[in-house]
Amino acid sequence: MSGHSHWATIKRKKGAVDAKRGQAFSKCAKLIMSAARTGGGDPNMNLHLRYAIDDARAINMSKDSIERAILKGTGELGGAQLEEVVYEGYGPGGVALMAIALTDNRNRTAPEVRKVFENAGCSLGGPGSVAWMFEQKGVLSVSVGDVDGDTLLEVVIEAGADDLRTFDDLYEITCEPSAFSAVREALERNGITPQTAEVTNIAKQNVTPSLTDARQTMKLMEELEEHNDVQTVSANFDIPQELLAEIQ
Repeated sequence: MSGHSHWATIKRKKGAVDAKRGQAFSKCAKLIMSAARTGGGDPNMNLHLRYAIDDARAINMSKDSIERAILKGTGELGGAQLEEVVYEGYGPGGVALMAIALTDNRNRTAPEVRKVFENAGCSLGGPGSVAWMFEQKGVLSVSVGDVDGDTLLEVVIEAGADDLRTFDDLYEITCEPSAFSAVREALERNGITPQTAEVTNIAKQNVTPSLTDARQTMKLMEELEEHNDVQTVSANFDIPQELLAEIQ
């Protein structure tokens, strides 16, 4: 199972825990603020904002909190300016990792992310050190129990998706970033709600870690995800099913 596919499942299973910690609300608010700042505060005119709001509603973020985040993003309510920062490094067994953060203070976030890597016995690299191993793709996942595979394939391919694969209890749909909105809208028109939907970094080629390295990589990715500023984590590993069963 690829790093992204496995991590999408992990995030879905740990979503309730994140919500209890308040991290999910904080991260959704930052996404809303960033989308509103770059594309305006009207979700009807700003697809990125609309999707950020949809994600916030999916975790039961209140209407008032969503509206405050929009106003902060447009500058009507004040608040710190957020910037996107990419952190690159190598994990256990040479697994390449990329973490995308939204932060109002990179001088605070950088040493905190570096410490996460160092505590795992790993190193944070410079800009471009592993980025060349990844490419941006739109990735959406749908529960296998929600729709027939052939029906889903027809819907997403017609909307411009590149591929549809099955991992465990999820269908994973991939597309070019330019087709992401069309694919997501096609799902919505057909009454299909994606479990996850994002434009993220996907590895061009994967490495197969040992059981020990796979466990340590999972722990490192989880610790990165738990950082309030980190929005997404990508890695270039592939875990065979037999190892995956032992890890889980």
